[in-house]
Amino acid sequence: MADEPENVEETETETETAADDAPAPSERAAAPEPEAVVAPKERRARSRAAKSAKAKPRVAMSPEERRAERVAERRKKAELRRAGRLKARAKAKAGEHQPALTPPREHGGVGLGNQKTRQGVVVSDKADKTITVQIDLTRRHRKYQKVVSTRSTLHAHDESNDAHIGDTVIVRESRPLSRSKRWRLIEVVERAK
Repeated sequence: MADEPENVEETETETETAADDAPAPSERAAAPEPEAVVAPKERRARSRAAKSAKAKPRVAMSPEERRAERVAERRKKAELRRAGRLKARAKAKAGEHQPALTPPREHGGVGLGNQKTRQGVVVSDKADKTITVQIDLTRRHRKYQKVVSTRSTLHAHDESNDAHIGDTVIVRESRPLSRSKRWRLIEVVERAK
């Protein structure tokens, strides 16, 4: 039992020294606390929770109030759409006065649309007034940047049976001329040797 009072004194002196070493309350506030490292998933979850907390709270509304809110929202969106359309019209009107940059199309350019043109090699001319053209295309892949080669064949209308196997030709898109022909021969660029 004689040991107990000594222990009490020792603990009192220890607490006094600990209190002396501890910073004052004003010093504690000034010292920055280390931030806890948060996992990316947890960070995203917290940001989503903060966004949903910012969203307006669901208040019990009568059907008339909900309808009035919907109508007001629609009006606001209609105003935005109207302003966008007016801006687009003004932009189009300003562009009308500029000369066309595309060259005039053959046949007066009436109803032709935007026809594609391809250059390829004739691989078959067996059918009458029809050639089979092989189109080799080498390009860089959009995402992976690797050079990719593709090959496609198409049937083209050759009215005068002008092109033969091995010729390099230019074909242009046209209306459907048969079950498989959607192209027509424009010119023979290079004859086969």
